[in-house]
Amino acid sequence: MKKGKGLLLVSLIMLICCVLSACGGEESSGASSSSTDSSNEPLKVALILPGKIDDVSFNQAMYEGMREVKKELGDQIEFAYTEEVYEVSDIEPALRDYASEGYDLVIGHGFQFMEPIIKVAQEFPDTMFALGTGYKTVSNSCVYDVQLQDGGYLMGTLAAMVTKTNKIGVVGGSDVSEIYRGHEAFKYAAKQVNPDVEIQELYTGDWNDVAKAKEGAISMYDSGVDIIWHSGDGIGLGVVQAAKEKDKICLGNVSDQNVLAPDNVLSGVVYDWAPIIKQMINDIQTNNFTNRDDKYYWITVGNGGIQVAPFRGKYAEYVTDEVKAKLEEVQKGLADGTIAMPDFEQ
Repeated sequence: MKKGKGLLLVSLIMLICCVLSACGGEESSGASSSSTDSSNEPLKVALILPGKIDDVSFNQAMYEGMREVKKELGDQIEFAYTEEVYEVSDIEPALRDYASEGYDLVIGHGFQFMEPIIKVAQEFPDTMFALGTGYKTVSNSCVYDVQLQDGGYLMGTLAAMVTKTNKIGVVGGSDVSEIYRGHEAFKYAAKQVNPDVEIQELYTGDWNDVAKAKEGAISMYDSGVDIIWHSGDGIGLGVVQAAKEKDKICLGNVSDQNVLAPDNVLSGVVYDWAPIIKQMINDIQTNNFTNRDDKYYWITVGNGGIQVAPFRGKYAEYVTDEVKAKLEEVQKGLADGTIAMPDFEQ
């Protein structure tokens, strides 16, 4: 009789332990079909960059945005990245490798990723893909981009208000849609605050032709231009070099580029990709990614994705309280939609 009671007590203790274990366990060590267990698994995100993570431009801005999201979400996501996948022939294998490894979201950060993503996304319907700038999508892909007209408007306002020669310039790489919008907004905004300002413009036709950008910027400076905004990537380095060589003012783009020429890079546009990365991740976690009617994610002044770099360098005194107040007014107007701009389409 005592032996029977002892066995009953042991059985009860084992049953209680099993119940407590099932209620309190943080993570299952094996595979499970339970939705509760699967929801605890981190979302796997892969970022493929065409350049280096320390380029003080397009690639670094995206990498830092991804790191910011990882820091905020912690164990909710798993993050991996690959640098310098620039050639189209290398892009497909990189996309396919991450998709084959079970990544939930694969990000191709550049226009050249468009056709490879369209192809590979159809091979891996359960993987979500994001294209950095572009215009083609399929059901399990999206495009993210920058409303560069916001940044261009801010830089045009700044340049036209601080110029001492009444001549300003803008230099871009390829004349693609987002760069075109930025340039047109730059010119439009400059004329709003300074109708008499003269504006020179150059497209190099190549994102990475540093020499051509530098040569064009020097020509502008020699003709009397005293401040130039560049709209991004490798050509920006050429403009910064020209500003440093000629001791003139340059406005950067994508990242805070003052480190490249501390005396001459007065300010610039800074991209923060974190808001739209978080939005994409949230849409995947809530099963809304493939159901969106709008397949575009935009960084803007309104969501904090477009910011103005601090005013620094030997020309910082040109940014008076009046200029700062105007820029704050413009930022507010862009954020709340009260600033009207033409539809800058090519």
